[in-house]
Amino acid sequence: MRQLIIIGSGPAGFTAAIYAARANLKPLVIASSVEVGGDLMQTTEVENFPGFPEAVMGPDRMAKMQEQAEKFGAEIAYDDATELDLDGPVKRVTLGSGKVEEASALIFATGSAYRKLGGPGEEALSGHGVSWCATCDGFFVRDKVVAVVGGGDSALEEATFLTKFASKVIVIHRRDELRASKALQDRAFANDKIEFIWNSEVVEMLGASGLTGALLRDLTTGEELEIALDGMFVAIGSDPRVHLVHGKLDLTAEGTIAVDGRSSRTSVPGVFAAGDVIDPTYRQAVTAAASGTVAALDAEHYLAALEDLAKAEALEQIATV
Repeated sequence: MRQLIIIGSGPAGFTAAIYAARANLKPLVIASSVEVGGDLMQTTEVENFPGFPEAVMGPDRMAKMQEQAEKFGAEIAYDDATELDLDGPVKRVTLGSGKVEEASALIFATGSAYRKLGGPGEEALSGHGVSWCATCDGFFVRDKVVAVVGGGDSALEEATFLTKFASKVIVIHRRDELRASKALQDRAFANDKIEFIWNSEVVEMLGASGLTGALLRDLTTGEELEIALDGMFVAIGSDPRVHLVHGKLDLTAEGTIAVDGRSSRTSVPGVFAAGDVIDPTYRQAVTAAASGTVAALDAEHYLAALEDLAKAEALEQIATV
C-alpha cells in the first residue's frame, strides 16, 4: 500500500507531488489519460508566474512541473480516477484501467472547468484569441477590440479589468438586463470603453489561425450580425470537478470541496484537497500551486502522526506481554 495518492496534474497536483516526493512519501499522481497538466495546457504565454520574467508557454510550464516532481521520485499514472472509496484508514482509487490503488492519504486536486459556449470555432481558437481568463491573457489584447460573453459578476469584472488594456470591450449578453451586482453594473456603465450588445448569443467564433470576429444572433428578431474582434473572453462561470466526491466529502455552497480554515483538510480524515477544486474566487496557477504546497504539508503531518500512533500502539502491546 502507498503512503499518498494525488488525483490531478495541474499546478496544485504537481506542486503537491514535488513537496510530497521531497518528503520521501513516494506519491502516485493520477494525471489523467487525456488532460495532463490542467487548464494551463490551454494557455499560450504565461507571464504572471513569479520568478519567470520571460513568458513561458503554458504546456512548457506544466511539463517542467511534472519533470520536477518525477525528479524527486513522484510516480505518474496516465489514467483516470473513476471511483473512490474513502471510508476507513485505507483510501482506494479505482482507475479507468480497472486497477485499484490504495494509500493511507489522498490529495484531491482535480481543478475546475470553465463553462464553454459550445459553438463552432471555440475549441479551435482556444488560446488563439479565445480565453476564459482576463487576468491570465488580458495583457495580450493591448489596444485591441475584445468581447466578453456573460452578464454576471465575473463577466463585468473581466470587462472592467480588460479596459486597462483593450481599446474597446463589448459585453455580449443573452438578456436585456444584467445579473451582476449593482456596484459592478454602475462601474461598467460609467466606463467609456465598455459597450453592450443585448439579447444576443454567439453563433460562431470566426478565424483560422486566430480570432477575427464573431457571428451573433439577436434572440428577439433572429437576425444575425458579424462583428470584428481581436479577442473574446467567455465568462459564464466555471464548475469545480467534484463529481467523484459527491456524497463522500462535504461541499460548500459554491460547489467546491469544503476544507478546514486555511488548511487542506476535508471532512474525511486523511483526505486533503487543493487548487481550484476548493477555490471559487481566484483560480490562478500561483494560488493553486500554493494550495498544493499546503496539501502536501498537511498530508505529511497526517502520515507522520499515523506512524507515531502505530509505534505507540506497538510499544503498548510489547509492554503488556
